[in-house]
Amino acid sequence: MCTSVVTVPQCQCMVDVPVSAKAITLDLLRDARETVRTSPLGVINTPMIPWCQTTLPLNIPCNIHIKLENMQRTGSFKVRGVANQFARRPKGAHFVTMSAGNYGKSFAYASKHYGSKGKVVMPETALVSRSTLIQEENMTFLHSYDDLDLIAGHASLGFEVLEVMPQPDVVVVCCGGGGLLAGVAAAIKLAGCEKTRIYGVEPEGACTMYKSFIEKKPVSMDTKSIASGLAPPFAGTLPYELCQLYVEEIVLVNDEEIKAAVSTLYRAGLLVEPSGSAAFAAIANDRIPDIAGRNVVVILSGGNIGKDELTNFPD
Repeated sequence: MCTSVVTVPQCQCMVDVPVSAKAITLDLLRDARETVRTSPLGVINTPMIPWCQTTLPLNIPCNIHIKLENMQRTGSFKVRGVANQFARRPKGAHFVTMSAGNYGKSFAYASKHYGSKGKVVMPETALVSRSTLIQEENMTFLHSYDDLDLIAGHASLGFEVLEVMPQPDVVVVCCGGGGLLAGVAAAIKLAGCEKTRIYGVEPEGACTMYKSFIEKKPVSMDTKSIASGLAPPFAGTLPYELCQLYVEEIVLVNDEEIKAAVSTLYRAGLLVEPSGSAAFAAIANDRIPDIAGRNVVVILSGGNIGKDELTNFPD
């Protein structure tokens, strides 16, 4: 196995995804769930605990559970999608991807396990050309959020939510490119929870899915946020289609609210990175409508943050 990391200059190319949202069926998601559950990568069924069993403040009378993906293998939900991607591709193949961090970490972990040669391309500024990447050393490109197998793998999180709370009223999920939000939303809705309201949360400075909902097509923008994992330069095509079908609304939080969320969670004993704290920030700042008296699930999507980084957050 060999995994290397390179940086590339800016390029104005987006990724075309020919798969339709209609290809996502309950059977497909259930198959992926089993693949993830039995993956040799050791994906964890992460705890989902009642908010009332923590020291987190709550001003709204409702029944909130928090799903602790910050405790997941490799530190974030990304390993779920990676487990399904690698399981459905030839062992020992050569792959290349682009990632701001968490996907790259899970990609490298899987590459080591499967004996694959992998390269993680981390853009210096903005977009990366898929065609350029694929030409590197005859490698196969794996997308970090706009990929059918990846989204289906992320759906396993949605099924785990339903094991604890079979009929949630509201589910709140962070949104970057949209892969996690799309997978969780599809799993919950296709499993029969038609009345569940699912909300995506984006930073104000990286609101590609929010703008895509307004313009009714996937859009790109210059993104900037402390939550770098939620700041890809464009919304995924397949995630956008699935979110249009299954997501109630995209809501926004600002960087100061995200910083405060990281600090609040840390004081309660929960180590959560800025990207992983966005859904909590939306609840804490009353961005989600009509949750009083409701059964609510909030996803804490990742915990990859170091001690040196924590010094930049308020006490």
